[in-house]
Amino acid sequence: MKTGKGKGAVKKDTKEALKPVHDRGVGKRKAVFKADQSSKRKAKKEKIAKKDPNKPKRPPSAFFLFLEEFRNTFKKEHPDVKAVSAVGKAGGAKWKSMTPADKAPYEAKAAKRKSEYERLINAYNKKQESSADEGEEESEKSKSEIQDDEEESGQDEEDEEEEEDDDEDND
Repeated sequence: MKTGKGKGAVKKDTKEALKPVHDRGVGKRKAVFKADQSSKRKAKKEKIAKKDPNKPKRPPSAFFLFLEEFRNTFKKEHPDVKAVSAVGKAGGAKWKSMTPADKAPYEAKAAKRKSEYERLINAYNKKQESSADEGEEESEKSKSEIQDDEEESGQDEEDEEEEEDDDEDND
């Protein structure tokens, strides 16, 4: 007896090759899968809230305050090095080698900026809440309730018009 390596196996392959692409199940699955992914991406983009330009920026950490100063000194010592990664690596190595006493002034500056940021963000949040409260006072009804009311009033007007038409016909 012969195994699957004979002419019979070749015929199955040629029949599959002769089928149109849209009849193959694999192609269909891929197309559906791609459509699902694109719709998910669009939905995800819609969910992301837009950033408020008035919101205060977060303060830099002690390391980034150190890095600002280190960048200037590093550029003076190594004017030929243009890579940002080289400055970052050198700054990280220096920060790790520093003692807590050396880091203290940067941590103090960071704490001061953080307290300032917290004050600003609290004021910002209060302002946002007050503007949201004003929006709620203007309209206690949801959009769907307003639309329902408009539809009902539209139907009432149609009913009144029909009654007027009926009255005219009866005269």
